[in-house]
Amino acid sequence: MALPGILLLFAFNYMPMFGLIIAFKNMNFTKGFFRSDWYGLKNFQFFINTPYAYTITRNTILYNLVFIGLGNIFAVACAIALHELRNRRTAKVYQSILFLPYFLSWVVVSYLVFSFLSVDMGLINKQILPVFHVPPIEWYGNTRYWPFILTFANLWKYTGYNSVIYLATIVGILPEYFEAATIDGASKLQQIRKITIPLISPVIIILVLLGIGRVFFADFGLFYQVPKNTGALFDVTNVIDTYVYRTLINSGDLGMSSAAGLYQAVVGFILVLASNLIVRRIDPSKALF
Repeated sequence: MALPGILLLFAFNYMPMFGLIIAFKNMNFTKGFFRSDWYGLKNFQFFINTPYAYTITRNTILYNLVFIGLGNIFAVACAIALHELRNRRTAKVYQSILFLPYFLSWVVVSYLVFSFLSVDMGLINKQILPVFHVPPIEWYGNTRYWPFILTFANLWKYTGYNSVIYLATIVGILPEYFEAATIDGASKLQQIRKITIPLISPVIIILVLLGIGRVFFADFGLFYQVPKNTGALFDVTNVIDTYVYRTLINSGDLGMSSAAGLYQAVVGFILVLASNLIVRRIDPSKALF
């Protein structure tokens, strides 16, 4: 019964790993995949020696850390709020509303954001700011606002999906715990703090560890589509994935892009091992492996 799943895992997760040799080759399409000349570590020098290495690495790490922290906090809060609703039908409606943004592509989201932030016709500049006698803001020309805009867009899109995972965990908690706490006079806030959060903490740790493993990978659609690929915003919107994409579009060098992808994967793997080791030292039962 496990054989079909194992074959799919091998076909889509392990066979493509042979392509990692592209990162060490000077890829030439006329010579082909195997006969292209070996290039050593020169493809990695492209990323390390670029003048934008610090900026794109900083943006990638800091954004992901914010997304991991705030994303899990908001997801847990929404899951607890949904669980505390007594009317199950109302809870399902709210859950569906929160879950809907997850199914929207970043292209659609980018136009929704543009409808709010457009300088000439955007809802904020056209309808909201005039009420407070504030002049229109050049949203797509000012880097000051975009760390908050991108964070809000990420939370809006993924909070509902992540909250479903936590809600499923909360539903699995034995109701006898809450009944005993109620008899002892514990308030709802005390029940959440002493029962709900400790019992879902293993799931929180697992999701945080998985998020740390992808801390060097950015959500390409978020950082490329939502800011509309605006050059004036590159200081705060350019991440490793978008930089590699733009470089590949201009140069067509597969070796460089493969080297960047391998670099991200190796660093992410090391971070997961290190984070899991720390968790295991603190509480072995909550470690991922």
